Amino acid sequence: MTSDIPTVLFVCVHNAGRSQMAAGFVRHLAGDRVRVLSGGSEPADRLNPVAVAVMAEEGIDIAQEVPSILETEQVRSSDVVVTMGCGDACPVFPGKRYEDWELDDPAGQDADAVRRIRDDIRSRVEGLLSSLAG
Repeated sequence: MTSDIPTVLFVCVHNAGRSQMAAGFVRHLAGDRVRVLSGGSEPADRLNPVAVAVMAEEGIDIAQEVPSILETEQVRSSDVVVTMGCGDACPVFPGKRYEDWELDDPAGQDADAVRRIRDDIRSRVEGLLSSLAG
């Protein structure tokens, strides 16, 4: 049985910044209308604390999220796979919609730089959600 709820998977290398911010925006903006997954090809030990802080400024709490390894099953079960600088680490399945978002890595950057990345991600997530609603 297939679900009417689309699944979006966000993938970046460390699953500690970009993909977690994108997943946070989807949860915040779409609620239970979209299932969201995230993973990394080389997960970090913890989330980027600056990413957590700038998301909190938007009223979105991602502090409890944990970087996790990208699983092939996540890709297989997703309708849309959004990669963010993970190169060829993401498996490709025919019939999936793939988007590659070129975003700076927030690792080691100050809050102003991470805010710019956050705002770029929000804009892209809003566009993605609009395309799923149609």
